[in-house]
Formats: sequence, structure tokens, C-alpha cells
Amino acid sequence: MKKLTILLLLPALLIALAACSGGEAQSEASATDKEEKQMDGTLKMKINDMDVSVEWEDNESVEALRELTQNGPVTVQMSMYGGFEQVGCLGTDLPRNDTQTVTRSGDIVLYSGDQIVVFYGSNSWAYTRLGHIMDKSDEEMAELLSNGDVAVTLSLEE
Repeated sequence: MKKLTILLLLPALLIALAACSGGEAQSEASATDKEEKQMDGTLKMKINDMDVSVEWEDNESVEALRELTQNGPVTVQMSMYGGFEQVGCLGTDLPRNDTQTVTRSGDIVLYSGDQIVVFYGSNSWAYTRLGHIMDKSDEEMAELLSNGDVAVTLSLEE
């Protein structure tokens, strides 16, 4: 009886092992895709004329932003809103995956699929995360964004 059980379970075990090894191939393919995207150029951001260092999310919205900049820089005119953010229309819809989020100073999000938002304060809403400005303190973000409208320029660094 034990031999029969083992013989019946052996094909299921082999199928499970084959499925696991297929997952490794997908992971390797995903890593290769990610490397190819990085070779296409790093997405860069300027606020007015100041370069800022952004840690971008790894999602389809950021990839769509990268694709928008393939033919040259994209500049978005931003307007102050609510005393804690700058908002600007991208002029096109991007893929979105909104989740309820509490933002903080330096966060970059997609709102309503076609607006980019850069925070110098905090808010709670359903957004798609795009990235976070890493090289500015909360005070520097407020100084950069709270004194009137700004222009954000997205480009690729080759």
C-alpha cells in the first residue's frame, strides 16, 4: 500500500518541482527586463532649475513616465494646492494603481491618472506612488515648493 501511495504521489511531486523551476526562470527574466529598462536611461527630475534625487517606484506608472520622456524632456506646470502640495496636469493618462496613502514631504504621486503631485507636507488620499525625493529635508522641500507655482521637468539621463 505504501508503494502504491508513493507511486501515485511521485507525478504530483515532479509537476510541483517543474512549476518551481519555471518560477526561477520568470524571476531571471524579470531581472533582465529591469536591467534593460535601467539601460534605457534613468528618469530624472528638476524642480524649476534644481536637480533633485528621486528614488522611483518600480511600477507601470513610472515606466509610462519614462516612455513619455523618450522623445525629450516633459515639463509640467505645477500649482500650489492646500498648503502642502504642488499639482500639475501631465496632459495624458498613465496607468494607475491607487491605494489609500498617507504622504509625507518629498513624496511624488499620481492623482486621478493624469496629474502629478509633489508634497512638501502630508495628506491622506488614494494615490499611485511614483517616487520620493531623497536629497531634501522637510524644510528644504517647503522652501522649494511653498513659495509659488513651480515647473517640474522629467527627463532621461542616458
